[in-house]
Order: sequence, then structure tokens, then C-alpha cells
Amino acid sequence: MAKFDEVVAANKQFASSFAKGGLPMPPARAVAILTCMDARLHPEQFCGLDFGDAHVIRNAGGRASDDAVRSLVISQRLLGTDEIIVIHHTDCGMLTFSNEQLVAKITKTSDPMPATGTSSPSQIWSKASSTMSTSCAAHPSSPTTSPSGEPSTTSNPEGSRR
Repeated sequence: MAKFDEVVAANKQFASSFAKGGLPMPPARAVAILTCMDARLHPEQFCGLDFGDAHVIRNAGGRASDDAVRSLVISQRLLGTDEIIVIHHTDCGMLTFSNEQLVAKITKTSDPMPATGTSSPSQIWSKASSTMSTSCAAHPSSPTTSPSGEPSTTSNPEGSRR
């Protein structure tokens, strides 16, 4: 069975007994979590979350990219969250290669690129990576203090282990 078919079958089984579709859109705990897409992480479990408790935004490295910041702004301004938690982790795959190594791998690939209007893989990477080091604290919509009243800290744009 193809991976896609396995996922569809699992979703059908899950949906057949899912009874929480009536939960409100705003998260019950009024929190948004930005974390890494690493498959070994399960933020719902290690943060003690249940369905409807929080918005969980995931990307490579748990970075405050433009898209992640957009999701966080929607979460706060439209859906009522009042706290953002950024979670990084040890042994992150994003620390195992440099931008230059990724560009080289993308450039060498013979796989066809999706229709993006961009002429080369390195141009696509350049555009994507230009926002990777944006930190939540540097964004104009970020608060200047933490919920405890302490000054907000910035996430390390170079990907420190935390």
C-alpha cells in the first residue's frame, strides 16, 4: 500500500470515531506553540495538550519565518491566543547541514522543479532562506515583555541547542 493510501485509511478510521469536531476554533488554553517539524517531536504529548488546547505551528527548525509569523498573528489577533511559546530541541536536523550544502544538493538534483516562476533551485532556496533567521522577538507585532513581566528573549537565529 502506498504511503498516501495508508494515511487516508488511518484518517478514515480516526474520523469514524472522532467526536470533537464541535470544539470552538479559539484554543482553550489561549496559547500558540512554534516548534520544529522533526518527526520525533510530539508537542501535544510533551506539553500536555489535548484537542482544541493550542495552535501548534511547525516548520524546519521551529523558525519564525514569514509564514510562521503570519500564522501567529492570525492566532493572536483573530483567534484569541495571548501567549506564544517557541520550542527548540537538541539533535535538530537543521543543525546537520549548512545553507551552502543544501543549495548544492538542490542544485545537483535532477528532479523537476515545481512551476514557481523562479528559474533555478538556488534562486528558490535564496528566497526561502532569506527569512529563516527572523526571530519572533524582532517582529513588530511581538510584545516586549514575557507573561511573567520579564523582558522577552529572542530565539537564536543560528539555531542554538535548547
